[in-house]
Amino acid sequence: MDIMTYVLIAIVVLVIIFAKMALVIIPQSETKIIERLGRYYATLKPGINIIIPFIDRAKEIVVLQRGRYAYSNTIDLREQVYDFDRQNVITKDNIQMEINALLYFQIVDPFKAVYEISNLPNAIEKLTQTTLRNIIGELELDQTLTSRDTINTKLRAVLDDATDKWGVKVNRVELQDIIPPSSVLNAMEKQMQAERNKRAAILTSEGDKQSQILQSEGEKAATINRAEAVKQQEILHAEGEAQARIRKAEAEAKAIELVTEAVGKSSNPANYLLAQKYISMMEELAHNQQTKTVYLPFEATNVMGSLAGIKELFKENNK
Repeated sequence: MDIMTYVLIAIVVLVIIFAKMALVIIPQSETKIIERLGRYYATLKPGINIIIPFIDRAKEIVVLQRGRYAYSNTIDLREQVYDFDRQNVITKDNIQMEINALLYFQIVDPFKAVYEISNLPNAIEKLTQTTLRNIIGELELDQTLTSRDTINTKLRAVLDDATDKWGVKVNRVELQDIIPPSSVLNAMEKQMQAERNKRAAILTSEGDKQSQILQSEGEKAATINRAEAVKQQEILHAEGEAQARIRKAEAEAKAIELVTEAVGKSSNPANYLLAQKYISMMEELAHNQQTKTVYLPFEATNVMGSLAGIKELFKENNK
């Protein structure tokens, strides 16, 4: 082989190397920032791109790989998640606790992400930590434990506004763990136990109260029912007595009518009835063992006259 052959082979190899360096293939959802002679030239799009070797070069940026910072000339445009280490925060009521946060963000402007900040992951991490301390510092312990959604919303709004100049969009922030001190956990457990005992005592007293109310209502209903029964009994008894008196009066009226028909119009039936009442009374006085003295009324002679009238009445009937 002569010198010309070596020269041709060298030229072909250089052309291949030059072509390989000039052709840049960018995968989907990735990009590169190209600088020409130290100045920004272009942002490469997914697909085949042509650059000038040794004149154009890709700008390197700091990325987070496997929990460590590293340099790379490829910018990932997909949504990324940063899992920050636990950090100490202090609440409004001076309770120190540890909080672990997750941050989901996406680079929407590669130019700003490269030229507006030197270390984007570190800047986002520090901004998240300081913002989280400020938000937790405005809340008390109970609010911090029960207001995760509120904290996430406030934190996302602040970070999204602050990272806009870096070409970053913060999609959401999630608090993984909120760990109070062990002394606070013990106090919270005792408080919860006391609250459960309180609720149990309240429920028991409410049950006793309802039982007493139902019992008193039952006694009230029973008393009312008994009173109604006595009332109905007295009413029926009174109605019975009234009916008996009516029947007795009707019987007496019938007796008078019969006596009147028997003695005729010439005799007075009242004398007969008066004499009958008087004889009944005298019989009761005679049978009464406690009665020692009997006083006859002033009008006794009239009664005796009535008896004489009865005698005459029977004589007329016999005739």
